[in-house]
Amino acid sequence: MTWQLRRALAAMVLGAAVAGSLQAQVAGGLQASGQERDFLSRVRRLTVEGRRAGEGYWSPDGRRLVFQSEREPGNPFYQIYALDLTTGETTRLSPGYGKTTCAFFRPGSDQILFASTHHDPRSKALQQEELDFRASGQERRYAWDYDPEFEIYVAAEKTGALTRLTHARGYDAEASYSPDGQWIVFSSMRDAYSRPLTAAEQKQLEIDPSYFGEIYIMRADGSGQTRLTHAAGYDGGPFFSPDGTRIVWRRFDEQGLIANVWTMKPDGTDARQVTDFESMSWAPYIHPSGQYILFASNKLGFENFEVFMVDVEGRKEPVRVTYSDGFDGLPVPSPDGARLAWTSSRGGGREGQIFLAEWNHRAAVDALRRSPDRQN
Repeated sequence: MTWQLRRALAAMVLGAAVAGSLQAQVAGGLQASGQERDFLSRVRRLTVEGRRAGEGYWSPDGRRLVFQSEREPGNPFYQIYALDLTTGETTRLSPGYGKTTCAFFRPGSDQILFASTHHDPRSKALQQEELDFRASGQERRYAWDYDPEFEIYVAAEKTGALTRLTHARGYDAEASYSPDGQWIVFSSMRDAYSRPLTAAEQKQLEIDPSYFGEIYIMRADGSGQTRLTHAAGYDGGPFFSPDGTRIVWRRFDEQGLIANVWTMKPDGTDARQVTDFESMSWAPYIHPSGQYILFASNKLGFENFEVFMVDVEGRKEPVRVTYSDGFDGLPVPSPDGARLAWTSSRGGGREGQIFLAEWNHRAAVDALRRSPDRQN
């Protein structure tokens, strides 16, 4: 997945009347007088090269970020890079061809996982098709491609060796490690390709394959792949809590227009809905303190995503963090909880790049304490 979910585009069909209705609901609990500087300081742009970049995730020691970026000559799709925050050196980890997404450092090792389609023999032909389309002058709205060839790989930095962990037909991506590095949680659409589909399901697959997305868990070596969710609609973007006792993810409704933040135990039990924001709320990540969840939402307008935060139990109304028109999302706090990396279009245009800021944890806790209780 990437910073502009195709759901945002589908949501536009609701029309201006529904947009006005959602805008009117914003008053319920949001801080009207807040400012970005209440929580963020020393905001600066980290990535500048390439057409777009996003999904920056921290190394366990907080010294590096791994991210995806479109910057390879001859390849219009994302590849995976690691950025050393001390030296500024950037190293490509993926093969350089095919499509990639969603990288994550494995704690206690030199391994980094990501999803890739480079094994697909059509990869380079698809790259050329996309380049030809762009050269033709035609335009289309950006939408994420749930390519069924996406599989999860692990790269060993010392040797450069790539190990494939999944082999199921269907999109396998959006993976992350547990804090001890022993487990991987990920999203997969394999169910749509592993059984006969009804006529209605086949039509749904053609229109929107993400409908079949579910959360799975496996051991770090790829064994023991087990499905955790079974609800209709797209379940994706899972991450472990800092103590490894919960998984946080986002669940879309069956129409794919509304999403909310959920948590569950690593065995799939005790699923709890954290937000009920009547909008597209996704990309959740738990702060290292374990006290609150940062996430993105278009509560304030279909194409205006902002970063919000909410207590882990969802007892309070979410509090707004960013104040910039366009896209702000995919927030990821540093391991020490003192910095925040996120993807934003605030640099100009519609394309996203990665930004970094100092994070005021004390102010965040205080703001959530003062936020109104959520009305159930």
